[in-house]
Amino acid sequence: MEKSNGLRVVLFPLPIQGCINPMFQLAKILHSRGFSITVIHTRFNAPKASNHHLYTFSEIPDGLSEAEASTQDVTLLLTLLNRSCEAPFRDCLTKLLRSSEEEKQRISCLIDDAGWIFTQPLAQSLNLPRLVTNTYKVSFFVGHFVIPKLRRERYLPLQEQDEPAEEFPPLKKKDLLQILDGETEVLNSYSDMILQTTKASSGLIFVSSCEELDQESLSQARKDYQIPIFAIGPSHIYFPGSSSSLFTVDETCIQWLDKQEDNSVIYVSFGSVVNISESELLEIAWGLRKSDQPFLWVVRVGMVNGTKWIEAIPEKLMDRLEEKGKIVKWAPQQDVLKHRATGGFLTHNGWNSTVESVCEGVPMICVPSVWDQLLNARFVSDVWMVGLHLEGRVERDEIERVVRKLLLEPEGEVIRERMKHLAEKVGRSVKQNGSAYRSLERLVDHISSF
Repeated sequence: MEKSNGLRVVLFPLPIQGCINPMFQLAKILHSRGFSITVIHTRFNAPKASNHHLYTFSEIPDGLSEAEASTQDVTLLLTLLNRSCEAPFRDCLTKLLRSSEEEKQRISCLIDDAGWIFTQPLAQSLNLPRLVTNTYKVSFFVGHFVIPKLRRERYLPLQEQDEPAEEFPPLKKKDLLQILDGETEVLNSYSDMILQTTKASSGLIFVSSCEELDQESLSQARKDYQIPIFAIGPSHIYFPGSSSSLFTVDETCIQWLDKQEDNSVIYVSFGSVVNISESELLEIAWGLRKSDQPFLWVVRVGMVNGTKWIEAIPEKLMDRLEEKGKIVKWAPQQDVLKHRATGGFLTHNGWNSTVESVCEGVPMICVPSVWDQLLNARFVSDVWMVGLHLEGRVERDEIERVVRKLLLEPEGEVIRERMKHLAEKVGRSVKQNGSAYRSLERLVDHISSF
């Protein structure tokens, strides 16, 4: 850590895995630049303070019932949290500001996720600058607000659904229809509030993007938002191995990988939010077994609808799977992706997972389902050409085909070489004079100026 600059920053992460990790990566970066860090967090999915002894923590009640806390509807969860956390957050932040005056350590600003939509007017009322973090790909954050307009215009391409969607490149028309099918009035209203409160903020931080991955969209974002924008990512590269997991990590998978050959293993994970059906579980299981390639497969507890874990897999099939692979409830993903044995990543294409795979030079098999995943997958397969896209339904024969193609066939080697070059390009961005490094320097100056 640099010498303390006498300034404190208050962070307020959304309590979901895909937001907590980047926020704590940002905390580590800012702390290394001399800022003191206070984290306000909900009781729901509270981070482990003992893992972050350099920061101070303040917990607020979230008012969630057991049923609400276990909902699979992320939009509903975030809406409930915004409603129930406003009053306790106000009280907590007000006390922190008062104590900072007494201790003569000024709170420079509040940094929270774009999904906290009540904090902007609150911060303004307290004369506290608020910066917003975003963990999506920049092009999705910019283009996502096109979708309500398309719905109002009754966008419905009946033919040529494999053609590009000119309104939202590089999506195809069928991707756009899938996104529109998932839109709801609640989601549209919530997205509008995110747009409004972000535009009113003192700055926007893309913690997992850089010019090398999103140059055109960053230029558009600067025109659209008219606020300072900082693309400092991929933030996890600054301090490798600094992830903050809400799940218990199974470290034995690294020992298992140590016994495998280089680039021989397909890593399978659908992240912390996506759920699958029992039939999809079985299709993936059969596809992996038929591919006859080593695999490491993450199946979260509760990920399979209607079952607790993997009990839907028949015993005989399970025996055959264990001959070739390993199934765990959660894995240290960054360590898995950087392991020499990992040759490919079968992924849902959440942006954090996509970026981590790019950084480690691991080519992907894309199985997107919702939201930004569809856009991220198109960039991987159609723009950067560093992965294969599994179109349509999840079926065993297709999984077998793409796994074998990526790991065993010449096309897989070509994809791997492209990914290697992209990884090098992104890696340079966080080094001195790289685009992300320069953006971070500007962010530090911006926070210090308040």
